[in-house]
Amino acid sequence: MTNYFWFGVFPYISLVVFFLATIRRYRTESFSYSSLSSQFLENEQHFWASVPFHYGILTVLGGHILAFLCPQMILGWNAVAARLIALEVTGLAVAILTLVGLINIVIRRLRFPKARRVTTAGDWFIYGGLLVQVVTGIGISINHGWGSSWFATSLTPWLWTLVKFNPDVSYITPMPLMVKAHIINAFLIILVFPFTRLVHILVVPNPYLWRKTQVVIWNWDRNRIRKSN
Repeated sequence: MTNYFWFGVFPYISLVVFFLATIRRYRTESFSYSSLSSQFLENEQHFWASVPFHYGILTVLGGHILAFLCPQMILGWNAVAARLIALEVTGLAVAILTLVGLINIVIRRLRFPKARRVTTAGDWFIYGGLLVQVVTGIGISINHGWGSSWFATSLTPWLWTLVKFNPDVSYITPMPLMVKAHIINAFLIILVFPFTRLVHILVVPNPYLWRKTQVVIWNWDRNRIRKSN
């Protein structure tokens, strides 16, 4: 019963809340669809936090989507041992890059008072959820190897049973606890997604990954301000 709830019912609860809350927020609070960037408050550590995290997380998500949509292609690639090892090592390296960026984001938010002041409870919650997701993902890669292959043979069929509204949790039941925690946490992130700053992903295709560094120029006469004080 527990497995059926978490892997046969909870995913639908997460997705229903995701779609309904996302649509409602866009219709009533469209201006809030922003990352609420704090780059202008502090930019040096922002670069070393935001860039590794975004490049890493987008690559990891792309790999998961590819395994979901093209499992046979993944299995065909993994049929050669050298290619399988290369894929696994690359995936682990990108996950570590994501973790480095995420840790820097958290440290920056704690270290700089201005950035900390604009960080909400919801932000801390989502940072915690993402940390759990990345750490469990790295743990799976280290302790339960060849994940790209068993994802394609077990998790992909399970995900497709969800798409067909006929969930078959037998694919998930024999999975290690860490894998189950990783899956549950992923759907928990989807559940809270519409209530956090992550919604900017839906409307902004991350152009800041390749744009020039933002330059902020303060338009005031500091000497005159000092004299007036």
